[in-house]
Amino acid sequence: MTYLLLGLTVLLLGWLIWKYRRRNQPVSPATPTTPYRDLLQQHVAYYRALSDEDKQRFEARIQHFLSQTRIEGIGTTIDDLDRVLVASSAVITIFGFKNWSFYRLTTVVLYEDRFNADFQTTGNERNILGMVGEGGALQSTMVLSKPALHEGFANESSKENTGIHEFVHLLDQIDGSTDGAPEYLLERGHIKPWLQLIHASIGDIKANHSDIDPYAMTNEAEFFAVVSEYFFKRPDLLQEKHPALYARLEEIFQQRPLEGGASQERG
Repeated sequence: MTYLLLGLTVLLLGWLIWKYRRRNQPVSPATPTTPYRDLLQQHVAYYRALSDEDKQRFEARIQHFLSQTRIEGIGTTIDDLDRVLVASSAVITIFGFKNWSFYRLTTVVLYEDRFNADFQTTGNERNILGMVGEGGALQSTMVLSKPALHEGFANESSKENTGIHEFVHLLDQIDGSTDGAPEYLLERGHIKPWLQLIHASIGDIKANHSDIDPYAMTNEAEFFAVVSEYFFKRPDLLQEKHPALYARLEEIFQQRPLEGGASQERG
């Protein structure tokens, strides 16, 4: 009996020593890993320019977008990079607004190539890179050319990004019309000066005195989308060549991309 008690005492003492040492060992902090982080770092220049804190917020908003919006392919398969680029296109445009989301957008469809008005990728007039509807069958759907989506992020020196372009159209629609005058994003007294700036800038394009994509001459809505691509892709160049446009877009999006992200999250 004595030997049994002694054996149990030794075992108990050994267990207590082991537990004490285990509890007091320094623990290496686990490195949190967020799905898509590596893809964002590799493919999204906007994300790379953010602070560590803003990167975490960006990742969270990417996750939220993908939790409420399906990404589907027609004539092409969909992978994680496709999802990251679609979601990044969305989050970039609203990163200055706290808790904003494109909650009405249920589906983004990626086509294998450019398409025409009948959504055909073969035949004539296949010049459409992206489309979002204001009503009808496309009310909650966006359609994008997959190659154009990827090119917008791969070519970091360009001023074009098809995904951002289409999501800016969605923002433009918030006040009920796609007209290039986002009334929810500008103070009332700034709407008229903004439209005057658009028309003056379109005049410069027509006179061949501007480096803004001539597609911006189509109408005010297309100008807003085109110059927003420029703002997010090449803010350095836009500020240098078009300081008035740059300043107004800082106000509209509540972002300072030259400083790496949102100026101040607005509710």
